[in-house]
Amino acid sequence: PAADIDHIILTHVHLDHCGLVPKLVKDGFSGQILTTAASDEMLEIVLLDSAEIQEEDAAYKRKRHKREKRRGPYPVKPLYTVKDAKKTLPLVKNVPYNALYPLNEKVMVRLHDAGHILGAAMVEVIIDEESRRRIIFSGDIGQWDKPLVRDPSVFAQADYVVMESTYGDRNHEDYGCAEGLLRDVIIETVNAGGNLLIPTFAIERAQEVMYCLSRLARKDQIPYLMMFLDSPMAVDITSVFERYKTFLDDEARSLFERGESPFSFPGLRLVHSVAQSKAINSIRGSCVIMAGSGMCTGGRIKHHLVQNIHRKESTVLFVGYQANGTLGRLILDGRPEVRIHGQMYPVKAKIRQIQGFSAHADRNALLKWVGSFKSSPKRLFITHGEKRAAFSLAEGIKAKFDWPVSVPEYLEDWELD
Repeated sequence: PAADIDHIILTHVHLDHCGLVPKLVKDGFSGQILTTAASDEMLEIVLLDSAEIQEEDAAYKRKRHKREKRRGPYPVKPLYTVKDAKKTLPLVKNVPYNALYPLNEKVMVRLHDAGHILGAAMVEVIIDEESRRRIIFSGDIGQWDKPLVRDPSVFAQADYVVMESTYGDRNHEDYGCAEGLLRDVIIETVNAGGNLLIPTFAIERAQEVMYCLSRLARKDQIPYLMMFLDSPMAVDITSVFERYKTFLDDEARSLFERGESPFSFPGLRLVHSVAQSKAINSIRGSCVIMAGSGMCTGGRIKHHLVQNIHRKESTVLFVGYQANGTLGRLILDGRPEVRIHGQMYPVKAKIRQIQGFSAHADRNALLKWVGSFKSSPKRLFITHGEKRAAFSLAEGIKAKFDWPVSVPEYLEDWELD
């Protein structure tokens, strides 16, 4: 029961990690939510945006059902409202990286930089100061040598480890290759006379793609284009990045110190209003449109897909993970037509994917992170990955390190000695 939970330790503010917190509050949670300072600031933006989108989507669906004179099997209502999200925010307490924070007389936690997105954390749980039992929760593990955020933290020892496995069965292109691929896709789309749509996660991915576009534009490796960041949340998150420069990688900090913001370059337009978003569709000639959501499950990208997915001249470029069952995954898997806003549209646009922008460690990097431990934990648990990726990583860890590894089933209990 939500009312029985004392603490939520929030590793980062991607919606698959924080998106149900207002529902927990709605259902009775009144404890403490611990996270980093940057995550604290972004959480308000993310949750209010999520609640607004849910309210808007529910209203849009009710209106469509009324127009079509039909009724679904369940009442159309948002999972939570803006009011619910606002009740969540006073419960948040931010704690600095690497500082011990007591939850009670027996349990302490310490947050470490996860290298995933701005403010992301791994969680070290220390139980009983005398026996010093240690559990490490990886959260989402970032990649090494990325230009915006710092490298992920590593650990020498733990009694138990819980780690993610999103890309546990495959590797990415390196970042330099990703930049070249983006350049090629832009030139190909411009030559065809279409628009380039990039479904973009508002946190980290939007900023990293802008970073890359700014490098390409400043080096004259792409033609001058109008480029739109059509996501009010991504625009607001970008301003948080600029305020938390100390959380960024050396490369990004040095750019700011030289007065060369990677989030400001010729051709870039930051879009807030709905009217500005709609006006993009009247532009003649090619343009680049970055819009949320990153998996095409909601937001303004769906409206741009309606305008472009049937055009063979246009391109839809995926730069992030597409979960099973999402519209983005259906498009990426090659469906000949897809349903958007209640109507079917043929998929004629070119579909491309670049994995080098991913904020997640790939298989090799996950194994590198595991290899930082000097000795085997009592058990390592694999979570946060599709079944194939989770079991592939588990087998890889067993083969390379000979550790006890488990992939827990839903609702399975484990007793930790």
